[in-house]
Amino acid sequence: MFSRRLPWPLRENRLSILLGERRRRQAPLLDLTESNPTRVGLAYPADRLAAALADPGVSSYDPDPRGHESARRAVAAFCARRGQAASPDRIVLTAGTSESYALLFKLLADPGDSILIPRPSYPLFDDLAALESVRAEPYAIALDHDWRIDLEAIERALDGVAGRPPRAVVLVNPNNPTGTSLRAGDRRALRELCAPRHVALISDEVFFDYRFEGSEAPVSIAGPRSADEPHALSFTLGGLSKACGLPQMKLGWILVDGPDALVLEALARIEFITDSYLSVGTPVQRAAAGLLAIGGEIGALVRDRVLANHATLRASVPAGSPCRLLPADGGWYAVLQVPAVLPEEALVLQLLQEDDVLVHPGYFFDFPREAFLVLSLLPDQKIFSEAVGRLLARIGR
Repeated sequence: MFSRRLPWPLRENRLSILLGERRRRQAPLLDLTESNPTRVGLAYPADRLAAALADPGVSSYDPDPRGHESARRAVAAFCARRGQAASPDRIVLTAGTSESYALLFKLLADPGDSILIPRPSYPLFDDLAALESVRAEPYAIALDHDWRIDLEAIERALDGVAGRPPRAVVLVNPNNPTGTSLRAGDRRALRELCAPRHVALISDEVFFDYRFEGSEAPVSIAGPRSADEPHALSFTLGGLSKACGLPQMKLGWILVDGPDALVLEALARIEFITDSYLSVGTPVQRAAAGLLAIGGEIGALVRDRVLANHATLRASVPAGSPCRLLPADGGWYAVLQVPAVLPEEALVLQLLQEDDVLVHPGYFFDFPREAFLVLSLLPDQKIFSEAVGRLLARIGR
């Protein structure tokens, strides 16, 4: 009676069972998996946020399938300050990045078609693809000295799939959780691979503003294109959730770029889809300019927190440590490579049961081998420092 698109029945693992038991008992917990910036003790300007949402225009309803023009203009100005070329006429507003993926999978793929997604990366991709009856096919983010997109793997995937080739290549820039940023040479190579094959590029750049000290600045898919570079149809994703630390506002956007004829057709088709849902609320669209301004300040607080915790982690894992802090360009996460004395799950269970520390095991993000731990850099600095100390003490035993 029910759709096979859902990954059902849902199955709990040993970690989720133990975590649920501890939360029911209200046991102590130092949570290094926290991804919600509103829960980590940052000073949110509640009065200003409320004022931004008090526009009298919220009492009327005049929907635009691409989003209100004033909101799209505000998003375009925000993106331009980040080096992303964006015209309001080539922006579509969504109710967050997950919805952006759903819209683009509907736009680009028929049931049974494939989309290339990075591995390791965010585990939600598989579910988002399945809900649209699309297959998620992985390509490698390879680890040598540091993490890099495996362009040869992408080329093999584009050429080696029997029947219809993949409809799009998904990038996360910087990647979650490896922190891999797109380089100018990678961008050119991806356009050269995708443009002649009529494959779209989808670049999720929600962590674009969070660069670690000493790393190269990321290059956006929506950045300037040299005259001799192929022009591939591309979609750049952003939103208030990460860039402005405002996940509760549910406003995302898609920047559409590429050859004019393809862009115009893509926008018309997206408008048909969004007109069927009209999911973005009027209040957040009316408030977009104010929220982006306030969010710039909140984003700065998030950046300071992330950088401070990353510095603490670097200092805690010196040369000669049994752990290795893997190099990364940016984002909200750090990856520790640890001795594979125990399976990742066993180590993570020990940390939770005996040290009250919660971290993600690498397999959660489909790391190709063991043993890796993924740590959020968002928690309060005292909590983060204490948790890291307990984690390293556990590994050193």
